[in-house]
Amino acid sequence: MAQYGHEAPLPDPDSGSYRIPEDTDSSFAESPAHGFAVARRMRFLRGEPVTEPMPIADALRNSPYRHPATMSAPEKDAGTRKALDLAVRVGELLLRCGAGTRDVEASVVAVAAAAGLRRLEVDITNQSLLVQAPGPSGETVTMLRVVRSSTRDFARLTDVHVMVQELTRGGFTDIDEALGRLKRIQRSTRIYPRWLIAVGYSALAGSVCALLGGGSMAIVVAVLSAFVTDYLGRLIRKRNIPSFYIDAVGSAVSVMLAWLGYLLAAKGDLGLQMSTADFAYAVSGGLVVLLPGRAMASAVEDAITGYPVTGAGRLLTVFLSAAGIIVGVAGGLSLTLKLDSALNLQLTSPGALHFGSSNATLSLQFLYGAVGAAAGALTMRSRPRFILPTAVLGSLALGLSGLAHLVWAVGATTSIAVASVSVGVLARVIGLRLGAPALVLVLPAVSPMLPGLRIFEGMYDAIVGSVIGSAASNTQSAAAFPTLLGAAGVALAISTGVVLGDVLAAPLDRNALRRRRARIR
Repeated sequence: MAQYGHEAPLPDPDSGSYRIPEDTDSSFAESPAHGFAVARRMRFLRGEPVTEPMPIADALRNSPYRHPATMSAPEKDAGTRKALDLAVRVGELLLRCGAGTRDVEASVVAVAAAAGLRRLEVDITNQSLLVQAPGPSGETVTMLRVVRSSTRDFARLTDVHVMVQELTRGGFTDIDEALGRLKRIQRSTRIYPRWLIAVGYSALAGSVCALLGGGSMAIVVAVLSAFVTDYLGRLIRKRNIPSFYIDAVGSAVSVMLAWLGYLLAAKGDLGLQMSTADFAYAVSGGLVVLLPGRAMASAVEDAITGYPVTGAGRLLTVFLSAAGIIVGVAGGLSLTLKLDSALNLQLTSPGALHFGSSNATLSLQFLYGAVGAAAGALTMRSRPRFILPTAVLGSLALGLSGLAHLVWAVGATTSIAVASVSVGVLARVIGLRLGAPALVLVLPAVSPMLPGLRIFEGMYDAIVGSVIGSAASNTQSAAAFPTLLGAAGVALAISTGVVLGDVLAAPLDRNALRRRRARIR
């Protein structure tokens, strides 16, 4: 449980300001060299400081809410309870909207400090938020919230971020005014209709399929697959079925729809063309829509930034979601490949789906990255004014990744990591200037880089051996695990790169916030 207070931090032993003992000879004391030697010796002999609650200033050091303007401290326990209720409500809403644990804790601490609380204890464990603060009478006030579900609502997340910024710079006269603002944000409707979200998923799937090198038929199939998968997911979710089964059904449907498109093209009656590689590209586009990219990024961020329990819980959710996708792909492939073997459509021939990297040129990668990022921002319900900056960052992410891999001969996974770090830095700088947390820009921007193709290729290699039963197919089966491990490596490179970029950009917050406040005035 993290404890925060306004106690002055312990003296910094690295500051160099050490007192010379009184019994030291004055002739030696006047020597700078001797004074430095005494200071070094005293620092060497100094014991470790006593463990004390972390000052609030230290808790907010790398957050956008540095040095909050504070109201007067509550004089009664009721005032402490009201201030604590505001902080807990802010944290609960941020968790529901998909914010990372570090951002939630910083927001809760900033709101509590701005509301006049001097000491605070915050504990965020996976789905629960526990906050404690002592009242003026000495009685401890405790509040607990449990968030059992989260949504992709970045518009509401941005509104809460703006509200916390206004509160920390003294924009509200009292706590009641801030509570009223927060309640209006909670009651606000979502900004996009559900059919438009489905269109965003379809556009994301089509852009990924085109990026991989799919033909027109494959792109159409990927778009249709994403739309159908989203619709089926909503129907299943209404019956309170766990998300594991939703992911399994969606990935199986994506595989079967791609095979139907391949079957129609193979018959040749309609004049359609779809190669075996196009079949894989169409499925990959649909899988990117299902991949838990946001949860993966949040889990890695929590594990890296000092929240191991929450990170482990979210990683388990990510693994279950990925397992559902793999089970669905395996089931769909088992059925379609057996039908394909019976119909002799050459989809199960050894090496049928062995393909290299994307065939798209650098210019097309910039274009597809922009389209995919804009579509991802739409699916996560970002406000319209953030869609264009997100598209620019997505274009930069894919373009820089392709440039590093094709021109500078950097490894594929390393180039993705480099692009993710760059996007993480720019997302924090641009987001703060626009009044949004970096999460709102960075997650949609990296969506087109998620490893849907590698997951499908790994599952194809694992299953094709049991369908064909030849020596060549058995070799493919042996390569399945390294391929799936490579997919996990790509996802980890994206997540860790984004977190590193956000940390590197933290010192630039001061200039971005100063410019935004100057524009508001």
